[in-house]
Amino acid sequence: MVLFRRSLGDILRNRRAELGLTLREVSGAARVSLGYISEIERGQKEASSELLSSLCDALEMPLSDVLREVADAVALEEAALVAAAPTPITTRRTGEVVASAA
Repeated sequence: MVLFRRSLGDILRNRRAELGLTLREVSGAARVSLGYISEIERGQKEASSELLSSLCDALEMPLSDVLREVADAVALEEAALVAAAPTPITTRRTGEVVASAA
């Protein structure tokens, strides 16, 4: 869940920066407290669907685009974790421990 929140926050912050908007401007447009938006951007708080919708409207970005970008970021992170993971170990019926071919 932390990965999702961090990715979501990064995407929202990057979009805000692309538009040249301040947290205060987004806060006013979305009608959400500045501090709460800041915590969402840092990945410390989760955004409800209603709040996320308001933020997307303020950032002129469709919710589907935000979710797609988050999914892509999470998929890349998962792939990196799988690639870096050690080879899993399985046991044979005899109790002998061997490295898995997977």
